Amino acid sequence: MTIATTAKGDKKPAAKKGMMENVLEQFNTAADKINLHPSIRKILSITNNEIIVHFPVKMDNGDVEIFTGYRVQHNNALGPYKGGLRYHPTVDIDAARALAMWMTWKTSLAGLPYGGGKGGIQLDPSLYSKNELERITRRFTFALADNIGPEHDIPAPDINTNAQTMAWMADTYMSTRPPAERSANQHVVTGKPAGSGGLEGRDRATGYGVYLTIKFWAENKNIDLNGKKFIVQGFGNVGYWASHFLEIEGAKLVAVQDAFGSIQNQEGIKVADLFNYSKANDGSIVDFPNTEVLDGKEFFSVECDICIPAALGNQITEKNAHSIKAMLIAEGANGPTNVEGEKILLDRGITIIPDILCNSGGVVGSYFEWLQNRNGELWMLDEVMAKLDKKLKESYNKVHAYSESKSMDMRTAAYCIAIERIEKAYIQRGIFP
Repeated sequence: MTIATTAKGDKKPAAKKGMMENVLEQFNTAADKINLHPSIRKILSITNNEIIVHFPVKMDNGDVEIFTGYRVQHNNALGPYKGGLRYHPTVDIDAARALAMWMTWKTSLAGLPYGGGKGGIQLDPSLYSKNELERITRRFTFALADNIGPEHDIPAPDINTNAQTMAWMADTYMSTRPPAERSANQHVVTGKPAGSGGLEGRDRATGYGVYLTIKFWAENKNIDLNGKKFIVQGFGNVGYWASHFLEIEGAKLVAVQDAFGSIQNQEGIKVADLFNYSKANDGSIVDFPNTEVLDGKEFFSVECDICIPAALGNQITEKNAHSIKAMLIAEGANGPTNVEGEKILLDRGITIIPDILCNSGGVVGSYFEWLQNRNGELWMLDEVMAKLDKKLKESYNKVHAYSESKSMDMRTAAYCIAIERIEKAYIQRGIFP
């Protein structure tokens, strides 16, 4: 048996730079606006817990590889930690810290009884078989042990993880509990398959939320979405569903970028056709019929009305913000716009629906699944979609009204609302001992 000390590919990706700096700057801007209590600012500026686990997994060829997994728990003043797990080469402790902090603001803004957590494994899942990914996931879950739990920290899918990943996690975690307690721990993760305790509609919840916030913005501006052009970076779960619902409104998808390449057609790209093509093409949109190849660096400068970054963080920066043609940025991804890029966009009069509002449909859907499991209920799809619509409209209207009344951008308004809710909890409860 051979022991390999690095994962397949033997490449150590560069650490993700700037994510924590971005989220802290956004936090401090809002904290200044609301005169956040200095002691509470200290608490919220740091994470509660940071878990790093190294664990061995046997590969299909019999070799053993050592993987590094992360789980960062930022704050639980409002309830259990909640947030996704991603499998990506850029996963590191800095990225996990920033994403966990964003989750705290996101769950608070949505009015959920959750705090924020995030994590994942530093790997490229395309280099592993399905059986290897199952063993990696189960071993990671076992390594996390009691650092997660249905009333403590509840993971969910994120980049390169899905319902199958969550099913493996739930099964592994439940198997480690005493027999009489196993079924009571089904809600240790959310985003499970519908047949294994999952929620009908959870797959589309994030993308549907992106679409809804765009729709609410358009209604407030008396803008008809019919005929409006939009571009999407990332054609995974979020990008696809957001495009699907926008197309139903009559909007036109004119350019798409994914990890493999960029395409455009100003006459419109049929969402369902592109989705089916990418599924049959190992997830790639490259060479989709009747589209032009687009230089990846030119993607954000494509002529459009709405831009949806739904891939990774730090995509819109001071280097490309000047060239964006859209009047609206709807952040489907977490942290896709850095602070310098945002300043340029705001100076140009471009509206940004911030990530903690725009893509919060996913965590709202996760909350519904958690409740469903906890209460032993089964919710139907139409019921779930109606609840999502109601919850997202409440959040959007709250942010819009705060933004208008305080004459501030939507991100700062969303942060102010989220932080004030947590501050109130600390003031009312005090700090032990």
